[in-house]
Order: sequence, then C-alpha cells, then structure tokens
Amino acid sequence: MLEKKVTDYEKAVLIGVISKDQDETKVTEYLDELEFLTYTAGGEVSCRFTQRMEIPNPKTLIGSGKMEEVEKYVKANDIGSVIFDDELSPAQQRNIEKQLRCKIIDRTSLILDIFAQRAQTSYARTQVELAQYQYLLPRLTGLWTHLERQKGGIGMRGPGETEIETDRRIVRDRISLLKKKLTKIDRQMETQRGNRGALVRVALVGYTNVGKSTLMNVISKSDVFAENKLFATLDTTVRKVVIGNLPFLLSDTVGFIRKLPTQLVESFKSTLDEVREADLLLHVVDISHPNFEEHIASVNKILDEIKSADKKTIMVFNKIDQYEAEVIEEDDLVTEPTKAHFTIEDWKNTWMEKIGDRALFISALNKENLDEFRKRVYDEVRDIHVTRFPYNNFLYPEHLDQY
Repeated sequence: MLEKKVTDYEKAVLIGVISKDQDETKVTEYLDELEFLTYTAGGEVSCRFTQRMEIPNPKTLIGSGKMEEVEKYVKANDIGSVIFDDELSPAQQRNIEKQLRCKIIDRTSLILDIFAQRAQTSYARTQVELAQYQYLLPRLTGLWTHLERQKGGIGMRGPGETEIETDRRIVRDRISLLKKKLTKIDRQMETQRGNRGALVRVALVGYTNVGKSTLMNVISKSDVFAENKLFATLDTTVRKVVIGNLPFLLSDTVGFIRKLPTQLVESFKSTLDEVREADLLLHVVDISHPNFEEHIASVNKILDEIKSADKKTIMVFNKIDQYEAEVIEEDDLVTEPTKAHFTIEDWKNTWMEKIGDRALFISALNKENLDEFRKRVYDEVRDIHVTRFPYNNFLYPEHLDQY
C-alpha cells in the first residue's frame, strides 16, 4: 500500500520596509511575491511584518522596537527562517542573527536557494554555484566570528593564516575555477549554436511564471517541465518548430523577476546568449496578474542590460482565461473606473494596439487564439527568412490556409 507523501514546510516570517522609494501598496505586492518565492523554496509563511522608515537602520535594517516584536513572535511560534524582502549587508545579517537566533535570509539568498533546487544540468548547476559563492564571499565573516583573530600567547606567535582567511582563499579559488569551467562550456555551446545552421531563431522571454514553458509545449509539441511555481525553468530548452512548412528554432529561457540578484544576472549571462542571438523575441506576459505592467518594465530593464532591448519583439498576453476585471455596480456613482476595471477588449484599445504592430491575446493552457498566434509568428519568421535568403521566397507563400 502506497503511503501518502506529506510535505513538511518550514515556518517562515516575512519582513518588508515601507520607504520613500516604495509605498505600502508596492511593499504588499513585493511581499506577496516573496511569499510565493518562500512557498516555491519549501517554506510556509506564518506572519508578515512591515515598518515605515525614512532611512533603514544601518545595523538591523528595521528599528529596535520592531526587532523586539519579531523576536517575541519567532520564539513563541518556533519559526525556522526570517526572510527580508530587501538585500541585507553582511553586518546587518550578522547583527540580526545574534538577536533572533534563527536563519536570516534576504530576497537574494532565497532566489539563489530556489535556483540551486531547480538546476538540472551541469551547466545550470555551475552557474548557480558561481552566483552562490559570489554572494557568500563577503559574508564569510559571519560564519567564522569565533576565528576572526588569531590567539596570542605561548606557541601562538609568528606568521600564519586564520581560518577566515583560509576560507576566503578557498572560495576565491573556487570562483576562479567555476569561471574557467563556464568559459569552457560557453565555447562548447557557441559551437552548438553555430552548428544549428541558418534557421531563424525565436526566443520566449518574460517574467517568471507567465506560462512560457506551457506555450513552448503547445507550439513545439514537446514536454518541457512546466509548473505553477516561480523559476520552474532554469535550463534553456531549444526545439525545432514547423508552422505550415516553415521551420525555425524556438528556445525557452529562464524567467526574470524584480530585484533579480546581480550575481545571477552575471552568472546567467551565458544562458541569456540564446536571447542575445535570437532574431525574434516573444515577450510573454501574464495579463491576469494585477501588476503585469511592472513585470513588463522589469523584463525590458533586463533585456536592456543584456543589450537585447532593440530586437524585433511580439508582445503575447497569456492567461486570458484567468483574467477578471473588477465590476462597478450600476447604482455606484462614486467609484471611478481604473485599469482594474478594464476588460480584455478595453486593454486591446490602449497602448497594446500599437506596441510591436499589435499585441496578441492568448491562453496557452486552454489553447485559445493559438491560430492567430501561429499565423503572426509564421508571418514574422517568414519576413526574417526571406530577407536572409531572398531566393527562398517562392518556398513559403505569404498566406497559408492551414497553420
């Protein structure tokens, strides 16, 4: 008889700071995302704490009164981890650990942990390990506070290396080794990309958990891992797709997120070469998310960082089956309509009508409007192909009856 698998989630507390840069609404939204990240990592959020501060406390980020409140809650409820939405300095992390006596994690550390869980291939694991070591290096002091200074006295004088210095040297050596390993793998992957011939390359980009892998599975009839969790896909998958009689390469890339750790952007730049070398980008957006416009801005910012912002892009608004507009009652004469009250048709008549020669609205899960999507991709890929190989023009008719 099979036993039912019980997942043991670790209890966690979330902490956010309301400042002049991020108001209460924004902090609430960031904490919602942080809660989803915590769930993805295997944690269960018991409580949230927020504090309004003009200037964050340089010692503990939050004020001493709020720290005492958090400390009481942690002790009373057997909390395993306290997770901060903002990145902590090594000194802040050390000071908070001393007071709360539990695991102190920031957003960067949490994302790195999820990446470590999700990495499947040797290449992805190497990239994640490099990012983790780069994050760990300045924080080693907190791990070896009892060995920061060498002891004096009889037999202890003279040259030598403290434990912390040894560890720093080991980590630096490891970082150097991983960089060399990645450089070697990059050369191999560059050769692989070169061997793909002159096929048009299309890359799926977008925020994490917007349905890129689901769309990849539907279009390419493949079986890429897809799950309703953040960063379900870390390893870039490339598939040959044929629409009508026109072949091209479609790649599924790692999802982006706000406040993406700089270490990850650096170590995953080689993975993002698939985006850099693509001829066409399909920017997938979860239109059912209340803040999808901010997600678009975050993705565009990272595309700009990897010098891919000027590429030909089709905006694809996914999950229209989950979109629900807020409704104003007929007798409500006070509430003014906002973007939250827009229907899909209303959105189509906004800036979405003009962006990238008109945006597409689909549901990859329910396969809604996929014929329109295939036709649009076919037309764009055909234009690129015909420009590259003018003598192939006659092979691909301008309009196909069947996609």
